[in-house]
Amino acid sequence: MSDSVQIAMRHNERAIEVSEDANGIADTVTVSPQDTRVEPVKLASPSWFVARINPVSRIIGALLLCIPMFFSLDLVSSSSALVIEFILLWIGGVAPWTVCRKTWPVWIAALGSFISVFLYARVSGEIVWSAGWIVISEGSFPLALATAIRVAAIAVPGVILALGLDPTDLADGLVEILHFSPRFVYGGLAGLRMFTLLQDDWRALGLSQRSRGLGDGNAIMRALSQAFGLLVLSIRRATKLATAMEARGFGSDAPRSQARVSSLHAIDWIFYAICLAIPFAALALAVATGNWHFAFQGA
Repeated sequence: MSDSVQIAMRHNERAIEVSEDANGIADTVTVSPQDTRVEPVKLASPSWFVARINPVSRIIGALLLCIPMFFSLDLVSSSSALVIEFILLWIGGVAPWTVCRKTWPVWIAALGSFISVFLYARVSGEIVWSAGWIVISEGSFPLALATAIRVAAIAVPGVILALGLDPTDLADGLVEILHFSPRFVYGGLAGLRMFTLLQDDWRALGLSQRSRGLGDGNAIMRALSQAFGLLVLSIRRATKLATAMEARGFGSDAPRSQARVSSLHAIDWIFYAICLAIPFAALALAVATGNWHFAFQGA
């Protein structure tokens, strides 16, 4: 009796038929095409405009928006860019107070940069007050204010664009649009998914030690022991993950099909144009008013 299994793909009917010669049992598994699949709706972003953008476009747009601002350090370019960003985000469905609430770490960082530049920046103009390493000159306040606003103008749009970003959709975009290695991308995605298990593993290791009477000693030694156990457990899980990925052909050079389609649309190119227009409009305004200052040039 033959045990061979014949698998035939019927492309016109979008079905896979599996038949066994041994007993004549046939099983049909229906496979829907990629363009007809209905994925569950995900909360991709607080902005209706950003939610329609490909995850890869969010990363590229953030770079296009931020990189030109690194070369400018003046009040006009940084403040105008920040104002334009707030207006466009408001049009996109994110109110200014919502932006401030969701980006509060950025404002703390901007405040820290303001204080450090104000107290320790290079002397510009007449010295107003000094004490040890602290030197406050006439140009300290404008430079500190420009630096703080520049930090906000660079970081705020990046944080808003990252809100609601789905790692799976980003991984699909990196593989299909930027042609990254599927082995690297999906391996990183799986590792990111398993990273959330560390807290549960840490709690389980702590309960295991306490059940054996080992959790009442020195807290530092207990933490070191748990950390070593967590390291061993993570290595074992990573080994199993690598084996599972190899079994699914991630180590092969053969082309792979994709379960989900990730592509660029017209709205992505519009988004690229907006991300380029914001910094260049701000820089052009600074140049036109004579306030532009190269960030890597001395005062």
